[in-house]
Amino acid sequence: MSPTGKQTKQPEGPETAEKPEPQPRSVRVVLLALMIAMLLAMLDNMIVGTAMPTIVGELGGLAHLSWVVTAYTLATAASTPIWGKLGDIYGRKGVFLTSIVVFLIGSALSGMAQDMGQLIGFRAVQGLGAGGLMVGVMAIIGDLIPPRERGKYQGMMAGVMALAMIGGPLVGGTITDHLGWRWSFYINLPLGALALVMITAVLHLPAKDRTKVKVDYLGAALLTVGITAIVLVTTWGGTEYAWGSAMIMELIAIGVVSLVGFVFVQTRVAEPIMPLHIFRSRNFSLMSVIGFLTGFVMFGAVLFLPLYQQAVQGASATNSGLLLLPMLLSMMVVSLIAGRITTSSGRYKIFPILGGALMVVGLFLLAQMDTGTSRLTSGLYMAVLGAGMGFLMQITMLVAQNSVEMKDMGVGSSTTTLFRTLGGSFGAAIMGALFTSRVQDEMAARAGAGGAGVTEQSTQLDAASLAKLPDLVREAYQHAVSTGTHAAFTLGAAIAVIGFVAAFFVKEVPLRGGEPKPADEADQAPAPAADGRITQSA
Repeated sequence: MSPTGKQTKQPEGPETAEKPEPQPRSVRVVLLALMIAMLLAMLDNMIVGTAMPTIVGELGGLAHLSWVVTAYTLATAASTPIWGKLGDIYGRKGVFLTSIVVFLIGSALSGMAQDMGQLIGFRAVQGLGAGGLMVGVMAIIGDLIPPRERGKYQGMMAGVMALAMIGGPLVGGTITDHLGWRWSFYINLPLGALALVMITAVLHLPAKDRTKVKVDYLGAALLTVGITAIVLVTTWGGTEYAWGSAMIMELIAIGVVSLVGFVFVQTRVAEPIMPLHIFRSRNFSLMSVIGFLTGFVMFGAVLFLPLYQQAVQGASATNSGLLLLPMLLSMMVVSLIAGRITTSSGRYKIFPILGGALMVVGLFLLAQMDTGTSRLTSGLYMAVLGAGMGFLMQITMLVAQNSVEMKDMGVGSSTTTLFRTLGGSFGAAIMGALFTSRVQDEMAARAGAGGAGVTEQSTQLDAASLAKLPDLVREAYQHAVSTGTHAAFTLGAAIAVIGFVAAFFVKEVPLRGGEPKPADEADQAPAPAADGRITQSA
C-alpha cells in the first residue's frame, strides 16, 4: 500500500481474489463517519414527522403542513443526481463535505423558524443537503472499497436503516416532549459536526483535474424541473387535486417535456449530468429498475403496516417504529449474510432472484391479513418481506457501481439512488390512492353516512381515538382498513413480480477486486487497474 494514501494499481490474478487486501484502520474510521452521515439523512424525516403536531400547534399554518415534508422531498430528489455529478467532476470529498454543511445550515435555520413559511423554505435548504448525503456515502464507499470486498459492510448500512426506522419515531417523541420541537432539528448539529471532523481528518481521495470541466447547467435545470413535476404529481394526485384535474395534467405535461428535453441535451453536451452511456450496461439498467421497484414496495410497506397495526390490531402509535422490527431485523440479518457470501465467493446473481421471490411471497402473505390476524402472524409475514428486501437493498447498489467506470461512480450511485427514491414516491402515491379508495368504499358499505367523517381522517386514527368511536363505526373502519391494506399489498405483490422476472436477466460479471474478467465480456466493468481502490495511511 502506498504510504502517501494515493491511488495505487492493484495486482491482477487469482492471488488478489483469494486474499483481498485488508482495509486499514483509517478506512474503518471513514466508514463510521459515513454511517453517521447516512443516519442524518434517514433519521430526519422520521423524527420531524413525530414532532409535526407540536410544530403546527405553535407555528400554525395547518393548511401548509404537507409542504414541510414535500419541500424536503422535492429538494432531495431533484438535487441527488446533481450532487453525484459534481462529485465526479470536482472530487468526492469536498462535494460531500459541502452537502453536510448545507444540511446542517438547513437544520439550524429550520430549528429557528418563526412561521410555517420560513420552516418550509428552510426544509428545502435542508433537503438540498440531504440529496448529497446518501449519494456521497455510496460513491465514497465505491471509491474506497472494491465491490468484491464491499459486501461485508452491507450489514452495517442495513443496520443504520433499521436504526433510523425504529429509533426515529421514539427519538422524535422523546425530544419533542422534553426539549421542544426545535431540537428535532438541532439534534442534527452535533452528529453532523462529528461527521465533518472525522471525514476531514481521515478521508484522502485523489484530486480531480478541473481545468477543462463545463457543468451542464441546462441539463441540471431540465432534470430538476422534470423530477419536481413527477414528485408533485405523486404527492398531490388524489389528495390535493383529483388525478384528472388540470393541475395534475399540466404537471405531467411539464414533467414529460422536461425529461424529453433532458435526454436530448445529454446527447449533446461534453459533461452530461447523467451520461446516458451508463444505461448501455444491462446490469446497470436492470439494477435501476429493480431499485425503483424495491423503493415502491418498501415505502408502501412502511406506510401501511403501522397503520394496519394501529387501526386493526390496536397497537400504540407512540411505538410505531417498533412495529416494523420483524421486517427490519430480517432485512438487516439477510443483508449481512448476503454481503458476506458475496465477499467470499464473488457470486451475487442468486440474491436478486431470491430477493424478488421473497418480496412477492411476503407481500402476498401481508395481503391476506384481516381483522383477525394476530401480531405474531403479521410479524412472520413482515419477516419474509424484510428478507426479500435484505437480499436487494445493498446488492442493487453494489452491482450498479460495479457496472460503471470509476469516473462515473458518482452519477452511477446517484442515478440508482434517484430511481429508488422515485419508486418510493410512486409507491406511496399509487398504493395510497388504492388504499384510500377501498377504505372509502368499505366505509360507505358498512357504516353509511356515519362513516364519512372517519374516512376523511382515516390515516390519523390511532387505537385511543378508535376506542372513542361507536362500536358500529369502529368495526366498520377496522374492516375498511383491512380491505384497503389487502388491496395495497396485492398491488405491491404484482409490482414485485416484475422485479423478480428482471433479476433473471442479470449477468454475473465478476466484481472488481476479485477474479479478472474475460476481455470479451459484453457487460464488462472497468479493469482492476482502474478500479480506483484508495489506500489510506494508517
